[in-house]
Amino acid sequence: MKFRVIDAPQRSPEWFAARAGRLTGSRAADMLAKIKSGEAAARRDYRLQLATERLTSTPQENGFVSADMQRGIDLEATAFAAYEAASGEMCRRTGFICGEDLMVGCSLDGDIENFRGIIELKCPKSTTHVSYWKAGAVPPGYLPQVTHNLWVTGAEFCDFASFDDRLPAHLHLFKVRVYAKDVDIEGYAAEARKFLAEVDAEVAALKAMGMEAAA
Repeated sequence: MKFRVIDAPQRSPEWFAARAGRLTGSRAADMLAKIKSGEAAARRDYRLQLATERLTSTPQENGFVSADMQRGIDLEATAFAAYEAASGEMCRRTGFICGEDLMVGCSLDGDIENFRGIIELKCPKSTTHVSYWKAGAVPPGYLPQVTHNLWVTGAEFCDFASFDDRLPAHLHLFKVRVYAKDVDIEGYAAEARKFLAEVDAEVAALKAMGMEAAA
């Protein structure tokens, strides 16, 4: 997939503007949400959000930052240093990735060797961090995001890492590598294209409603 990089800090006005109307990795799980009786509320609400953003050219996200999120922001530099020391990889901080052929994008925490690899680096609560160590794998809730980001960037792998320096030193960094060849990129891409077509239809329907009301 062809893409361009918007060099803007996460949660900045430019970052929110770049995301508006685009299917992003952080909402991939909402796009995939399903229930037996019909469309999941999370999927419906996200479709309407993207349609609204396209109609208004205005982000609908409020930019709320919780205490846990702020701690993660404050720890970013330390966490990256720990990741680089443990992995031997030098990572570049990456801005927002905008797909050029589809209304998709993703916010990477970093990339390796010009997108040969990408990084998802978290600084969660200690209990969450410990649960990652016990499971020894990418948490299921983050797998859609990892798959989305691999699809958009075309990277060979994604390193999912979690950092918490409140624990003993040997538990500070959890890291697992996910290779694109081991996840269902094609299946995810099909679901994403279907969802984007639904967003397009939603936009068209809302425009038609406005024209009918004005007639």
